[in-house]
Amino acid sequence: MTEWLEIADLANIPRLGARVVRTPAGDVAVFRTADDSLFALRDRCPHRGGPLSEGIVHGTRVTCPLHNWVIELDRGEALAPDRGCVEKFAVRHDGTRVWLRLDALEGAA
Repeated sequence: MTEWLEIADLANIPRLGARVVRTPAGDVAVFRTADDSLFALRDRCPHRGGPLSEGIVHGTRVTCPLHNWVIELDRGEALAPDRGCVEKFAVRHDGTRVWLRLDALEGAA
């Protein structure tokens, strides 16, 4: 059975920003878009391991701060011409509280 971990108040994740959740398996970045949609990805760019949580969120994408790779938040995939994929995780909120499921979603790299 998969368990959900309560990680934060929605207000503590900035719009167009991210919050890092430290886990024994590595850091997970939880992103919040302008319309309060949430996405969770491993906090490592597939290019050189840059911290995606420090990138710029625009729409449903984040741009890595190291070499400007653009990653789709909903799929974890880099935009062409770049190629690569980031592990993604389930995240949800109930209005004020944010929950993360730490097992990676099937189909993610």
